[in-house]
Amino acid sequence: MFQDEFRPGFAQPRTVPAEKQNPEPMPDAHQPAPAPQKKSAGRDLSAAIGVGVGLGVVIIASLFVYKAVFVGVVAVAVVVGLWELTSRLRERKGIKAPLVPLAVGGAAMVVAGYVRGAEGAWVAMALTTLAVLVWRMTESPEDYLKDVTAGVFAAFYVPFLATFVAMMLTAQDGPWRVLTFLLLTVVSDTGAYAVGWRFGKHKLAPRISPGKTREGLLGAVLFAMVAGALCMQFLIDDGTWWQGLLLGLAVAASATLGDLGESMIKRDLGIKDMGTLLPGHGGIMDRLDSLLPTAPVVWLLMVVFVGSA
Repeated sequence: MFQDEFRPGFAQPRTVPAEKQNPEPMPDAHQPAPAPQKKSAGRDLSAAIGVGVGLGVVIIASLFVYKAVFVGVVAVAVVVGLWELTSRLRERKGIKAPLVPLAVGGAAMVVAGYVRGAEGAWVAMALTTLAVLVWRMTESPEDYLKDVTAGVFAAFYVPFLATFVAMMLTAQDGPWRVLTFLLLTVVSDTGAYAVGWRFGKHKLAPRISPGKTREGLLGAVLFAMVAGALCMQFLIDDGTWWQGLLLGLAVAASATLGDLGESMIKRDLGIKDMGTLLPGHGGIMDRLDSLLPTAPVVWLLMVVFVGSA
């Protein structure tokens, strides 16, 4: 029975060890390295730049052609911002901050700040607060305190802070002061974004805004201080470069805090943007987040450095 396996020329079956049937790759075998992932800018830059340029043209044209038109632009931005904020509060938290008295009072607040200065702004703020309290009385008492508190917060956060832009405009070189305020805020945001995107490694406030870094903050400070020195030296009457350095530092701080403040609000509401009105930017409030808290800072330092006339 075993004769065939010894027959000359008869092919013998070969047994292949199990470990060689599916050979594993050698440890030192060359493996292609994964392609490095490029950093994403996080938004549609082409749309953002286009919208930004369009807004800039409208603002500059209204600012230097006729001051009252620019005040109207600010009032419209305030009303739209209030609509975005109150809509999100209602949708996400069920908070019914009354929009009608806020919109009417907010627009009046901006005009009062331009016509009557700080005194007019405070009076308009007080009347708007009273209107919010009375308007909410027409509905159920349930959640009254929560709703009116949100309404007073909205009145202060959006229109009252915006009145400082209108008050800046009343000076003889008012358009240049407002332009300096806008330029420094935009330059600060741009410096933070560019430097943070390229070099950012250390988180600034990860629980609030994971995208912001300490390197980005440094970029904001450097960009704003340089721009501030140039603006105060060449755009503002009686301004000097060293005042611009201090102004730029203050703007970088207030713009960053304003951005973080709105990030806190959006995180509490569970949303990414306040609106969708501006492609590549979000809503009006997503553009006002840095501008609103910066306005009183610039107004005050301008008064201290070069006076209010």
